[in-house]
Amino acid sequence: MGCLALNASFEPLTILPIERALRLVIDRKAEILEVDVARVFRSARQEMPCPLVIRLVRFVHVPRRFRRQVTNTFLFARDSYRCQYCGRHRGDLRGRDYLTRDHVVPISRGGENTWRNVVTACSACNNRKANHLPAECGMHPHQVPAEPNYVELVWAVRRVTDVQAKYIAMFYGEEVLAALQRHHTAEAADAHRVSAA
Repeated sequence: MGCLALNASFEPLTILPIERALRLVIDRKAEILEVDVARVFRSARQEMPCPLVIRLVRFVHVPRRFRRQVTNTFLFARDSYRCQYCGRHRGDLRGRDYLTRDHVVPISRGGENTWRNVVTACSACNNRKANHLPAECGMHPHQVPAEPNYVELVWAVRRVTDVQAKYIAMFYGEEVLAALQRHHTAEAADAHRVSAA
């Protein structure tokens, strides 16, 4: 488990490796807010508890683009790691099947690489749909593709502890935390179902 790094404004920035978090604290670029008392790091001169949450001492400006790019990591998370045509979860895919990005309206037919035109598809369904429109091949996505809540997705693809989650909720609100908990509960249920099969 990594360490949650907060900006000086308490905005959650990212999950850092513990070693990087310790370096920031030692260099006095960050302060520790939460620790794991069960884990301690020792050097010849110092002993430090394992940081779970740190806060940067100085504010770091993080530029935000108005439109978020479509990446497979976020696309698959938006679609709960399920093929939007056959409904199979990534844990159900075997052999040569894997998750891919499908353009509902193919790029060769005027479609764009935008959130409203891409869905997660298993490789078999993507090959079957090929260069067709959904109506031409009778393959319609289970959900209408839409631009996701970026903040929820960024944190949904990261593993955070309950202690770290409270800082995400403090900055973004309880509804984002509730969405993360629903996402992680669904992921755990899918993983359990796949391992039981």
